[in-house]
Amino acid sequence: MNFTRWSARLPGTQRRAAARTDTTLSPDRRADGSVPTARAEQLTDEAPPVPAVDDLPARDVLDRVPALVALLHGSDHRISYVNDAYATAFGTRPLGSRAREALPELDELGLFPLLDQVQRSGRSRTLKSRKATDGRSYTFTCTPVTEGDGGRGVLVFATDVTDHAEAAERLRASERRQRETAVTLQRSLLPQGLEEPDDLRVAATYHPGGTEAAVGGDWYDVITLGGGRTALVIGDVMGRGVRAAAVMGQLRTAVRAYARLDLPPHEVLQLLDGLATEIDANQIATCVYAIHDPNEGRLVYASAGHLPILVRDENGTVQRADEPTGPPLGTGGWMHASGTISLTPGSTAVLYTDGLVERRNEDLDEGIAALERALAGATGSPQVICDRLVRSSGVTPDHDDDVAVLVLQHPARKGAEAELFRNAALELLGGVEAAPRARAFASGVLTSWRFPADLHDLGVLAASELVANSLQHGTPPMRLRLRRTDRRLIIEVTDGDDHLPRRRRAEPADESGRGIAIVATIASSWGSRRTPGGGKAVWCEFLLPQQDT
Repeated sequence: MNFTRWSARLPGTQRRAAARTDTTLSPDRRADGSVPTARAEQLTDEAPPVPAVDDLPARDVLDRVPALVALLHGSDHRISYVNDAYATAFGTRPLGSRAREALPELDELGLFPLLDQVQRSGRSRTLKSRKATDGRSYTFTCTPVTEGDGGRGVLVFATDVTDHAEAAERLRASERRQRETAVTLQRSLLPQGLEEPDDLRVAATYHPGGTEAAVGGDWYDVITLGGGRTALVIGDVMGRGVRAAAVMGQLRTAVRAYARLDLPPHEVLQLLDGLATEIDANQIATCVYAIHDPNEGRLVYASAGHLPILVRDENGTVQRADEPTGPPLGTGGWMHASGTISLTPGSTAVLYTDGLVERRNEDLDEGIAALERALAGATGSPQVICDRLVRSSGVTPDHDDDVAVLVLQHPARKGAEAELFRNAALELLGGVEAAPRARAFASGVLTSWRFPADLHDLGVLAASELVANSLQHGTPPMRLRLRRTDRRLIIEVTDGDDHLPRRRRAEPADESGRGIAIVATIASSWGSRRTPGGGKAVWCEFLLPQQDT
């Protein structure tokens, strides 16, 4: 090995060369201001001669270095030399033997293909931090060398990096634990089980993004509102980290609370917008809140800067929800508005966060268009469709953003199953004959639906009380609607007055005020809401016996 070129760069060599130059200067040059001879001699005395690197015995140096050194020669890599450190680590090795048999530790590390590559290319190669059979980790550097007879060999130089490797593994283990904790936190803030509406089939999935500990703020929820209606929500808090997850948890809790008020979607977003500003003025979030009413066959929704809902009808045609879309939550000062999109029997709707469709160096509309194509060909249960959309979008465990997807289907029921989902409605014109007509209508419908006698009587009583309440406190137009599902009987009365009833305690001398109290006592649940365009709806529901489900 030729060290001559390197020796010129050594500090001691440079000083020695400078001293020699000074001692050979001519008297004329010294008189011109250069260092005097006496000074040069003094410097020469202080810096004793340093031997050139070429004069050092290479074998003696290699024997003393703490790194592992082995010299292999020839195409079959025969052992020419191993130093003391190598022998201490793996034992002595017979010289002249083929390395593949005599150095099994290198074979286990997969080093021989690298040795062949170094010999062919004439370039050094490094294999970082590999754990050897002695339990320690080494970084191997293989350097081509030229032998005296013109043959080629390889110098194997292994540095012990065990401490660094163990420290790196401890760091990786710590990061894995932090990530597992963060993902557990994120998942604990999401619904542990989706509510199951009578008229919809739903499924959802969440994929945490990346491999770092920072979690995102994606969330989704399904909320049964009563009266057969269902609220669906999906949102995304901007940014990552525990703070984003905490804001997400607060918003999700608030959505469930506001949903119980049975407000229109745009009013729910209006309340969320103010709350988001109070939680953290520096955090903003996107959100879609939608309500499904099986009697209307559509989704009523409002969007705060979120991606559009996609709906696939039973023929495979995909429709994208149009405006209105307001700014994200937390920006304030914006009046949100509700829109509608058809969701007829046989349709499938998809709500999703931007991690499913947004990619670097790609337009967002291209990602949404690709999702539309995937949805057009997706069939099966909501969970199957959910998984298929995630796969078609190329979401992998190391995906760089969180992904949340909510899929809902409004199934088209036929045959015996269709008999379990029935509707009947009666327009009430008012007058003294309205209440008797409503009771007779309810009795006839419940009899035709073959309800047991006790449930029949409770249903007729509830319908009578709701109609009487509407006749006394409401205004035309009035309608009585009865609906059965596979799980419950729903009775609903609508009228043109927007004053919502409330349950109160009637005094013994009061001649009214007991209707809602009676309904609340005999029914499984009851509620009221304002209807679009003015007016209100008051409803109650009864759970069906288990054998009828």
